[in-house]
Amino acid sequence: MITFPNAKINLGLNIVERRPDGYHNLETVFYPIMGLTDVLEIVPSATTRLHCYGRTVDCPEESNLVMKACRMLQREAGAPDVDMHLYKHIPDGAGLGGGSSDAAHAMLMLNQMFGLGLSSGRLAQMAATLGADCPFFIYNKPVMATGIGDVFSPARVSLGGCTLLLVKPEVSVPTAVAYSRVTPQPSQSRLTQQLSLPVGQWQAAGVRNQFEPSVFAAYPQLAAIKSKIVQSGALYASMSGSGSSIFGIFDDANLAEAAARDFAHCLHFVIPLGL
Repeated sequence: MITFPNAKINLGLNIVERRPDGYHNLETVFYPIMGLTDVLEIVPSATTRLHCYGRTVDCPEESNLVMKACRMLQREAGAPDVDMHLYKHIPDGAGLGGGSSDAAHAMLMLNQMFGLGLSSGRLAQMAATLGADCPFFIYNKPVMATGIGDVFSPARVSLGGCTLLLVKPEVSVPTAVAYSRVTPQPSQSRLTQQLSLPVGQWQAAGVRNQFEPSVFAAYPQLAAIKSKIVQSGALYASMSGSGSSIFGIFDDANLAEAAARDFAHCLHFVIPLGL
């Protein structure tokens, strides 16, 4: 069985408060990007192995989130041994949730392949133990996320007809470093209300990624990329997650393609948005 784990972007990201357990409460809208995917194939086998291809995955096999997801379903639900082949296309360290998506899609596949009978809610609960972004990919539709990013409510946000320019420079921003430099601050207005406005009004309405001031101070090249995307005609531009990818939303695909030429020196993607 083959599936295509997709990326996500954050539309707005407010760090509300630091929790006693060291995590942070936040509010953000997760938006799936179906046009940027990895490839995951799972087949029955006598032993469980994970084979990785494409972009380098710099961790031991048993530490990979896909293997952790598989081991969990083997322990908790009796999933059998499998051979897993993962082709990485989504860049790591980019705030795009690639590893979380791979893990969540592995859980969905194993549940379906072997009739494990786990509900979406139960899978999401299990996925939350692997990482804060993982439960989102069980549902894989636009949601407002609160708590540590694992409490969901509907988000009526559609970017259908728009085109995404996504730029990933060589620099990567460690998530722990990004959180250590941010100052939590409760938002002044509800994010879903801001996002109900036309995309071209989001910036003025205060839709922002609260990581940007501190991350941009440490990595000024990211601020320069965002500025260039805005100057190229994007309706809205932002960093995704804790970085380091920067995206722009365009209402004209030709304009997005023209803007992409400014980033021929680094990794970038031009993606039609269908939701």
